[in-house]
Amino acid sequence: MDEQLTWRSGFRDVLPTVFGYIGIGMAFGIIANTSHFTVLAALLMSLIVYAGSAQFVIVSMLAAHSPIGAIVVSTALINARMGLMSMTVAPLLQGENMVQNVLAGTLLTDETFALTMNKLNHTGHQLHSSWLHAANIGAYSVWAAATVLGAMVGQMIPDPDVLGLDFAVVAMFIGLLYLQIITDKSHPRRRQVGIAVFVTICMVLMMRFMPGNLAILAATVLGCLFGMGVRRFDH
Repeated sequence: MDEQLTWRSGFRDVLPTVFGYIGIGMAFGIIANTSHFTVLAALLMSLIVYAGSAQFVIVSMLAAHSPIGAIVVSTALINARMGLMSMTVAPLLQGENMVQNVLAGTLLTDETFALTMNKLNHTGHQLHSSWLHAANIGAYSVWAAATVLGAMVGQMIPDPDVLGLDFAVVAMFIGLLYLQIITDKSHPRRRQVGIAVFVTICMVLMMRFMPGNLAILAATVLGCLFGMGVRRFDH
């Protein structure tokens, strides 16, 4: 990574990142096929929704015939962090017009956001839309292609369940939780683990009295409130 902020530099800088998109994108394509999505439907979801964890949740909830409202709320909660990321990047593109800012925010992901924050260390805290668009489009294209490849591979697998792919969603979220805990240095490790345990207990208890999707939403909200309370108490 260097100080250049050109299209070519953006594509070059994002290359190491997109390799992770291939595995997860193919897993999504295979699971989408298992849930009776066509290759075109899986591709359109990746192009329109473009949110890895949310796409897994949407496919799972659609397969379970969940209400559309619950799907929309779940997706919004999962992707709420993207608003904060976009607001962090927006001041760096103050010299760009509204269209450039909207395009940059639309395709921003966790990975390209992290890449952007790292790039700032090499450019004197400067950013240009050309570099960010190239990085975003590179990641976007690989994700879409991996989805199509996964959906096509899924058609050749008679019984994907024997591969344990039905556990992919659970495994992915366990991985995301682990990465969040080990990389977030702004909070004590015991606090993060404590909140995770609290949410788990809430989820198990609430599933005894309400549908699983509502239990997820309720446990998430309670977890946020609990986290805020614990942080204020610690200070």
